[in-house]
Amino acid sequence: MKKAFLTLSLILLLSQLCCGIKWLALTQSPSSLHINKTQHCKMLPGLVSSQAQLCRSNLELMQTIIQAAREVKKVCQKTFLDMRWNCSTIDSPKYLPDLERGTREAAFVYALSAAAISHTIARACTSGDLKICSCGPIPGEIPEPGYRWGGCADNLHYGLVVGSKFSDSPMKMKKKSGSHANKLMHLHNSEVGRQALRDALVMKCKCHGVSGSCSIRTCWRGLQDLKEVAMDLKIKYLSATKVVHRPMGTRKQLVPKDIDVRPVRENELVYLQSSPDFCSKNDKLGSFGTTDRQCNKTSAGSDSCDLMCCGRGYNPYSEQLVERCHCKYHWCCYVTCKKCERTVERYVCK
Repeated sequence: MKKAFLTLSLILLLSQLCCGIKWLALTQSPSSLHINKTQHCKMLPGLVSSQAQLCRSNLELMQTIIQAAREVKKVCQKTFLDMRWNCSTIDSPKYLPDLERGTREAAFVYALSAAAISHTIARACTSGDLKICSCGPIPGEIPEPGYRWGGCADNLHYGLVVGSKFSDSPMKMKKKSGSHANKLMHLHNSEVGRQALRDALVMKCKCHGVSGSCSIRTCWRGLQDLKEVAMDLKIKYLSATKVVHRPMGTRKQLVPKDIDVRPVRENELVYLQSSPDFCSKNDKLGSFGTTDRQCNKTSAGSDSCDLMCCGRGYNPYSEQLVERCHCKYHWCCYVTCKKCERTVERYVCK
């Protein structure tokens, strides 16, 4: 009991000291925990005081925020499955330094986290999981002939307002926690994530008409899946701009290190410190290394055995797969299949 209390205290202390994304520790919350009392907020790891206050005043919202934290972890790790840095740090309760320093990896996670929390809230309004909000507004412009506005739009406006209030609050605390440069970087990248989410709001339609003629389309504004937003942010991650914190006029601002003739663009991810190569395990740098990572022998990309294994070589192994095969359709209406086995060769880094 005492050990568990000390562990929880350590997590809470770390969340106050450094990182604005410590709320991602909510992924460690028990799935059975249903937040319906204010004292439950004390049981949630990773919240700063302003986030805990939001929890106490909006208990219903917290289940959605926990879901957002789990989405960040799942989508981030899937998006970077083919690269040396594969977002595995999110699994670490202490959050290794690649997310505590101003690296491009931190830039991506802050952007994705800001997008995810607003995305999850916006969709929860639409699905009815959140009773404190409803569908998004009907667009003001008149649709083209054959189209009409209807359905239930994702409430992006509400998601952005509430999501930013929660995710940005650690960087806006008056307490001196973390450098001013890091806070500016994290706030900027969080806004880049939310802008990527705005760009992901598209028109979705459903057809109506005799015999599927689609003479009328009912349309609404809906968000693309978070994985699409993550892929957009991954492109920005790969072309992120290194910045420095220097005086510009009457105050210090972030400016591109090598191109200080222009200000930072609103749609580009920025970082302050270069990243390690993530080839070898190094706790101080937040690198898990790539030993035992799976690689693709025939690929020429970042998941190739040459790049993934950093030139150390790789070990092959065989795996037996059982798959459905020789499927046959029976009228009416079912399908029967046989089970077939095949051997595939895999490769893991030395």
